[in-house]
Amino acid sequence: MGFFSKIAEGLKKTRDSMMGKVDVLLNSFTKVDEELFEELEETLIMADVGTVTATHICEELRRRVKEQGIADGAGVRVLMQEIISEMLSGNEELDFSTSPSILLVIGVNGVGKTTTIGKLANNLKKDGKKVLLAAADTFRAAAIDQLEVWAQRADVDLVKHNEGADPAAVVYDAIHAGIARKADVIICDTAGRLHNKKNLMDELSKISRVIDKEAPDCARETLLVLDATTGQNALNQAKQFKEAAGLTGIILTKLDGTARGGVVIGIKEELNIPIKYIGVGEQIDDLRPFHSDEFVRALFGEEEM
Repeated sequence: MGFFSKIAEGLKKTRDSMMGKVDVLLNSFTKVDEELFEELEETLIMADVGTVTATHICEELRRRVKEQGIADGAGVRVLMQEIISEMLSGNEELDFSTSPSILLVIGVNGVGKTTTIGKLANNLKKDGKKVLLAAADTFRAAAIDQLEVWAQRADVDLVKHNEGADPAAVVYDAIHAGIARKADVIICDTAGRLHNKKNLMDELSKISRVIDKEAPDCARETLLVLDATTGQNALNQAKQFKEAAGLTGIILTKLDGTARGGVVIGIKEELNIPIKYIGVGEQIDDLRPFHSDEFVRALFGEEEM
């Protein structure tokens, strides 16, 4: 299955839920008036776009409809697609400007963090990059074991310590191993326990200090893995992690299993954190780099260009 087809298939539930309702609404109005905008805003909120973002979309729609003299639902739909595409675009590429580049991956248990790292490692290896994984989520033995399985599947190197070890020490060893082995990318699996934000901040601060000292000139990303099926809860998690950790990007998993993919728009708009990758299936190659134009075309049910 082609790249765009896979994304379009993965977004089917969200497209049916969100754009299906939007299309019914736009087709039911004979004129573009305030009542239409109010109902459209409500429809977007129900589709997990979020109140702030839904309001912004509709305010921008009102302005452009008036400016361009749009008088029918089809014209409103075109403008809405333009607005959402603009909202989602920008800074989608990961920074691999140095060798090694370092990716810190965080997220609460259950969002598919370790699996996502394995898929990302596989993805980057296919792109010709030499990848090394650091099992710095030492809080759970299962996380270390699971990452080891993924390292084997993706055929990449792994640096690990025992359960309960200092995560910063794992990252220290991974940086030195990565430099010695001429790795292009070091991906660090870190614990993402939000129930005690201070512990999380202290742990990530210590890891950051190690990276600053041992790899001061390396490109670095801090990526938060979120589960799309949790809808607005994913947005709330992103707010908390942004506060605690300073994020450079989001990886949104399980988009294929939910009608709540509208949360992508809210995360980018409200928090100004770019979406870097999306998960659209169970297979090892179902983690896809995020491209806003493709995502929006698939969301609006358009064909591949």
